[in-house]
Amino acid sequence: MFEKITSLRMERQCLHRLAGHDEYDTLYRDLSPGQSVYWQGFGDPPSLSFRADFNDIEHNRYRQRDRKLVKGRFQGGNLGWIEAEDMALFAGMARKPLTNPTSIQSTILSLIEREGPMNIALMKEMTGYLVKEITPVLHRLQEAFLIYEDHYDGEWDRGWYRFDEMFPDIDLSQYTREQALCVLLRRYAYRMVWFDTDMPKSFYRLPGKAVKAAVARLVQDGALVEYENGYMPAADFAAMETYQAAAYPVVFAMHRNDFLVKSNEHWLKVKYKHAEWDNLQYLLVDGAFAGVVWGHFKNGPFVLEDVFVETEHAERKDEIIAAVYRVNSRTHSPLQRFMGEGIQ
Repeated sequence: MFEKITSLRMERQCLHRLAGHDEYDTLYRDLSPGQSVYWQGFGDPPSLSFRADFNDIEHNRYRQRDRKLVKGRFQGGNLGWIEAEDMALFAGMARKPLTNPTSIQSTILSLIEREGPMNIALMKEMTGYLVKEITPVLHRLQEAFLIYEDHYDGEWDRGWYRFDEMFPDIDLSQYTREQALCVLLRRYAYRMVWFDTDMPKSFYRLPGKAVKAAVARLVQDGALVEYENGYMPAADFAAMETYQAAAYPVVFAMHRNDFLVKSNEHWLKVKYKHAEWDNLQYLLVDGAFAGVVWGHFKNGPFVLEDVFVETEHAERKDEIIAAVYRVNSRTHSPLQRFMGEGIQ
């Protein structure tokens, strides 16, 4: 059964066949919030690596410019990009109301409400607060959906607006957290095919209790069914008897902001932890995580120290190294070892 699940998951996430523009936009919505490539994507638009038959970074750059993709703090305070029409939905899931604001929080919020959009430099000038004092305040006001950072291009000098000025038609009380999660988990389940509650908890950075409550509601409503300590869309479970699994023998070195990595981060970072080196990328082998690229993050090409892969895949050394070099520079960042052995 899990062979079929893995096959269908690869298909649903366009890892077997690259998506065109229309298919991509629906995929992006379901895998939201989107993020840029981990570490190397500072300031870049979000990307769904290995899933598009076009340059999706540039595609999403245009969507940012047109404000079809909008920015917010949706996953435990982390930044992400969603489609503008989903703002109320993600607010229902992620909003942290500000019930007892501090003095500086009240000052900054009142300033933006009174004076209108401004950048951090102007806030510093008008309040006397330091940038390092203002920045966490802005982040907290973002989490409360009281202000909005208008990041529609690659410039660093961005304006901060009242949230209701940018989104006058958004009702922040439209969804309860459970209602929002039920909508999002339907999308999540469709793309994952099978999941346990730790996976959306890891991806959305939500309390396990909230995820379990929404899943229980979807089971009660007949949208999900229980299977092997996890859950599947009822329609997929019913169709598995006749579904013909396909083999997709392919290796991807997935960056740490990838949807699949974030959904499995809770166990990947533990299983593949190294005492001295960073986990740079995780190896998705034939649709399942089975290894890691170890090294050091730095600006520019990473330092590639070693690749570890589960024993049953070790004979695919050349294929795995090729996957590593697909996302790292062979010239400027040569891999030092494979499975602990030096590379000649």
